[in-house]
Amino acid sequence: MIQRRHLMQLASASACAWLSPSGAQAAKAPMPDVAKIITGFPPGGTLDVLARRVSDRLRGRYAGSVLVENKPGAGGQIGVLTLKNSPADGTSLLITPSSMLSIYPYTYPKLQYQVDDVAPVSLGALMDHGLAVGPGTPDSVQTLADLLQWWRNNPNSANYGSPGAGSMPHLVGVLMSQFSKQEQRHIAYRGTVPGMQDLLGGQIPAFWGPIGDYLQYTKTGKLRVLAIAGAKRSPFLPQVPTLQELGYPLKVSEWYGFFMPGKTAGATVQQANEALRWALAQADVIDVGKQYGLEVKSSTPAELGDLLKADAQQWRGLIKQTGFTAES
Repeated sequence: MIQRRHLMQLASASACAWLSPSGAQAAKAPMPDVAKIITGFPPGGTLDVLARRVSDRLRGRYAGSVLVENKPGAGGQIGVLTLKNSPADGTSLLITPSSMLSIYPYTYPKLQYQVDDVAPVSLGALMDHGLAVGPGTPDSVQTLADLLQWWRNNPNSANYGSPGAGSMPHLVGVLMSQFSKQEQRHIAYRGTVPGMQDLLGGQIPAFWGPIGDYLQYTKTGKLRVLAIAGAKRSPFLPQVPTLQELGYPLKVSEWYGFFMPGKTAGATVQQANEALRWALAQADVIDVGKQYGLEVKSSTPAELGDLLKADAQQWRGLIKQTGFTAES
């Protein structure tokens, strides 16, 4: 996986380039009356919250009205397909986790889209995934070692949820199962929100997903986060160890990115990039990101494309290690 430090260096460099003086620029196309930001997940999750705050900031700057269109299903694939089939006229954007584009091409042999079907516009945010437990586990489960032992003693309860089959959180769980030599059954959800509902209700004992969805519940003690998958501890949950600290050779993070249909003209992509980079630099967008465990960052289209390629290369090897396919 491309590491957070490298991501932040790219984002910082792009921000400097954006803020530097430049010569005359080409005339901008007329502002659309209505534009939309598509997400492949239900309302209420971290991705949806960021999309709605950004859409508020784009309204009147990029388009007269900017709507968020939730298209949940197939672990985020429906969102990408919706963008693929949208007109390439600047009125449709997608915000998606990287998994749909860096992982799914290697795990879904019958995927109905290709990476070339989307055009990178800008990075949106960096995030970590964590393993959380709730009412479905005893209070004595306070560490990852405790959970693994409880699963060994209660094999019928050895399962975990994730936002979707083949997503990064799912594959982190698969790798954890291999490393710990502890069989763990996966339960796929249509996004984080329904999985969190079952986790909080005790229907499932554990969940791998974005740490931002856990924060409000860790403060009240309803959930306990036992580990995160990133290269270093998260500033949002500094007390939680990384998998590497716990002896597991895995360090992966995810990002949210903005994309347009693959055939969108370069000038249109650039115009959307400028608007997004302005929106992502606003204090209220950065603050809402912090509330949900996100480091809000922007980039140039080329930098986002490079991040996607680097992610895809490294996940190709990890997926071979898991042996996972959509049919497994």
